[in-house]
Amino acid sequence: MSILVTGGAGYIGSHTCVELLTEGYDVIIVDNFSNSGPDTVNRIEEITSKKVKTYDINLLDSSRLETVFAENNIEAVIHFAGLKAVGESVEKPLHYYETNIGSTIQLCKTMEKYGVYKLVFSSSATVYGLPEQVPIEENAPLKAVNPYGNTKIIIEDMLRDLATSNNNWRISLLRYFNPIGAHKSGLIGEEPSGIPNNLMPYITQVAAGVREQLSVFGDDYPTKDGTCIRDYIHVVDLALGHLQALKKIETYTGVQAYNLGTGTGYSVLEVVDAFEKATGITIPKKIGPRRPGDAPVSYADPTKARTELQWEAKRTLIEMCEDSWRWQVHRKAQLESK
Repeated sequence: MSILVTGGAGYIGSHTCVELLTEGYDVIIVDNFSNSGPDTVNRIEEITSKKVKTYDINLLDSSRLETVFAENNIEAVIHFAGLKAVGESVEKPLHYYETNIGSTIQLCKTMEKYGVYKLVFSSSATVYGLPEQVPIEENAPLKAVNPYGNTKIIIEDMLRDLATSNNNWRISLLRYFNPIGAHKSGLIGEEPSGIPNNLMPYITQVAAGVREQLSVFGDDYPTKDGTCIRDYIHVVDLALGHLQALKKIETYTGVQAYNLGTGTGYSVLEVVDAFEKATGITIPKKIGPRRPGDAPVSYADPTKARTELQWEAKRTLIEMCEDSWRWQVHRKAQLESK
């Protein structure tokens, strides 16, 4: 039996595929490569020495998606596919609602048709919006402040309704905090198109000379150094959380939500300092105005995941920085050699 991974060539998806293959699972990837490239699949196969069956499909294409289920004996689905840029979601809200929600509806309809009821869903800490208190527990109010976060809340609600309508469903909602880092091999990592929306790829691009300096959005927040504090988690730790969630859904029906974070918050300047210490490279930076909707402090209470999933983030901030830089150097050399 196989695990279907939608968006399996993306940043978090590719790392999860590596861990699934390493654990002995058969993996099928469905991806339209809008946020990735087919060569990522080749690199997954290089790391694991295993072949991965891949379909270049948009999940909104119901007939082609049905072919995937008809041709394979799928046991469970890990659903990463979707659009994820907060700023773009503000500019193109209908595109985000149609893509993220529509594709999930299509996926769940097809799963029901083929009797596949195990689903691990890629949610986000953006569902918490501007948190009233930290650390954030899973029962905190859900009140996103952008269309991207709203799509995650709507999908979570939809999946709960689905599980209520049919008690065969076993669903895990994984609310990620801030994934950074890359695989130790340097073969896969975060590869944003255009100007990065996230801190670490911005830092590594500055370090590599791709960008002139790092823009820091605000230094007047009520934090120790005035910059925003976030819960940064190594992408491999995050990937391993999916394996534990996959095992856990064998033990319950219905829906469970889990925070995947370290439980520790680091400021923007602390991350920059850690990167400089890990690499010996100085990162030039400029302070700019705050970004609308940025919470001053956001970090997880990961107690539920630790207790119920037997999962815990183990990699340090320094390791996250080292692995991010190794990936950047490796990828730059790879692209220059073409």
